[in-house]
This record gives sequence, C-alpha cells and structure tokens, in this order.
Amino acid sequence: MPKSAVSTEHAPTAVGPYSQGMIANGFIFTAGQVPLDPTTGKLVEGDIQVQARQSLNNIKAILEEAGTSMANVIKATVFLADIGDFAAVNEVYATFFEAPYPARSAFEVANLPLGAGVEIEVVATLE
Repeated sequence: MPKSAVSTEHAPTAVGPYSQGMIANGFIFTAGQVPLDPTTGKLVEGDIQVQARQSLNNIKAILEEAGTSMANVIKATVFLADIGDFAAVNEVYATFFEAPYPARSAFEVANLPLGAGVEIEVVATLE
C-alpha cells in the first residue's frame, strides 16, 4: 500500500518526527493541529474559540494541499484541556462543517502540546 506525506506552508510545520498529513488508500489522515499560527510558529492569542478556529484552519489548509476539503471529513477527534470548553468549541466547529456532520470523539486530556487549549485531527476522503 503506497503512502505519501502532505506538507503545506499554510499550516504549522511539524514540531517533531511526524508529517502534517499522510495519504493512504484514498484517505488523508492529519496530524493533530494545535492552534499554531503558521506564519509565526506560535500559539494564537485568544479564547478557546480563537484557538479552535486556528486549529481548524490549519486542518483545512492540509486538506486543501492534499486536494480535498472539509466537506470530505468523515471522522474528527477533538482533544480539550478543559471539557468545560466543549460547547464553545462546538460553536466554531459547526461553522466548518455541514450536515451530515463527520463522526466525532471529544476528550478532556491532562495537557496538550505548548499549553494549547485544543487539538484537533481528522480523517477525510480524497476528492
């Protein structure tokens, strides 16, 4: 099964030994995206909604580089530093997707890279 990496300057560069995304068997699997600004390499400043929007914009850029879009996301996983932010993240999340919405899991975790409040990863089909 051939696989290929996806990389774009419109999303943050990997901060470790991983790819922004991997394509295999007609799917793209993104790495988890914390709210890093791809131009500065730093966490965006703002509340959890600002952070969620940046994480999703990073995912959108990776998907577009792979030739697909948010409309083809079939599964998302959301990691939250505080599950109390679930509703606020949902408000932003809903602006990136249309029904039928992707399957999704959301978890509170002890810590996220760089002290982020949210990290999101997705699996999408290729167009």
